[in-house]
Amino acid sequence: MQLAQRQPPLAISRGQGAWLYGEDDKAYFDAISSWWVNLLGHAHPGIAQGITAQLQRLPHVMLAGCTHEPAVALAERLSVRTGGHLGHAFYGSDGASAVEVALKMSFHYWRNLGQSKKRRFLCLAGSYHGETLGALGVTDVAIFRSTYSDLITAALLIPSPAHADVREQEAQMQAALEALEQVLQTQADEICALILEPLVQAASGMNMYPPGYLRRARQLCTQYGVHLIADEIAVGCGRTGRFFAWEHSLPSNPQAADWPDFITLSKGITGGTLPLSIVLCQHPIYQAFLSEDIARGFLHSHSYTGNPLACAAALATLDALEDGVLAALPQQADFLAAAMQTLREDSRTENYRQIGCIAACDVKAEYASSAFSAQMHLAGREHGLLIRPIGRSIYVMPPFVLDAPLVAFLQQALQQSLDLALGNPQAGISKTVAI
Repeated sequence: MQLAQRQPPLAISRGQGAWLYGEDDKAYFDAISSWWVNLLGHAHPGIAQGITAQLQRLPHVMLAGCTHEPAVALAERLSVRTGGHLGHAFYGSDGASAVEVALKMSFHYWRNLGQSKKRRFLCLAGSYHGETLGALGVTDVAIFRSTYSDLITAALLIPSPAHADVREQEAQMQAALEALEQVLQTQADEICALILEPLVQAASGMNMYPPGYLRRARQLCTQYGVHLIADEIAVGCGRTGRFFAWEHSLPSNPQAADWPDFITLSKGITGGTLPLSIVLCQHPIYQAFLSEDIARGFLHSHSYTGNPLACAAALATLDALEDGVLAALPQQADFLAAAMQTLREDSRTENYRQIGCIAACDVKAEYASSAFSAQMHLAGREHGLLIRPIGRSIYVMPPFVLDAPLVAFLQQALQQSLDLALGNPQAGISKTVAI
């Protein structure tokens, strides 16, 4: 609010494809998919039609003693995408609530099995899982959690397998796995679950790591009797080149033991239209709550659980993804690499990294002031680009609509924005932190 007095928010009046338009009709390329939610471009006609048709039929009904076709169809289609191994879906409203559900469900599962000592969670250094109190307990980004630390039950923090220097990646991953195994050897009887962001730790700077960590972490969690929660809120729905990022770790004929116990989805699942989150879980989790004793049943409710409009938006998003978009993701990844080429080759940047349709690089420390994020954000706006660096990390995660003309624009706008942010930060660029 204080910053807005010096730098008013950018007023957006409409969107179309990769573009957002201000009140003055100036166009801005949405390079970050409006915080990673917009998969298919703004005002996608198929999603709009799906929502409109559902609005005319059934806008909402409670899922307490009732059900409806969009909720059932969505759960079934997502189950198929896991080979039926995560065949149960619980609906929430947003990513943080999905994380809360998964944490509660894991804790309650162990309690129902008589293992009441299991009440702690493991998370990776640099992790981000949301900003409700439970989610903050498994988040390791100080700016989000430090103020509320007295209210939070902190998780056990273990090293991340991510390393900015690819030459150090293998050693970093092995060290992280050794640390994970050591904690499990000594404290597994107190631990409910390990929660992680598969392949990309997004909010801490798009830190990336290989799928080998996922495979071994899954084996260790199984060996020591600890759940594994894959938080795919940011990286799911095709962002890494597969529908689930976890798929990169799977063998050719995956079994239930190769999948996580829980997968959380949100953000892109409705194509950036309506709030919805989903927790998928394996059948043994579901079975542990079947009881005539209501205290053993899982309780987590809100009025809009499984809202038909949101489920219809998700179904339309799946329709579009399965109608050629997922198959074209390798080309989209190549387009993104081309858009980042000039920035990647700039002598002021380092640590270029990319997984699928997520790409990032860092501005070298000697060039980036503490105000760099704000400077680059505002410089981007000058050049028709909506971008929000994380610290000195510039990342691009656009909708899956890139083509040659958009690549040419994005490459030029990124370079011009960096030149303005670093070359002349006083030229109309506020030295405040972008929010």
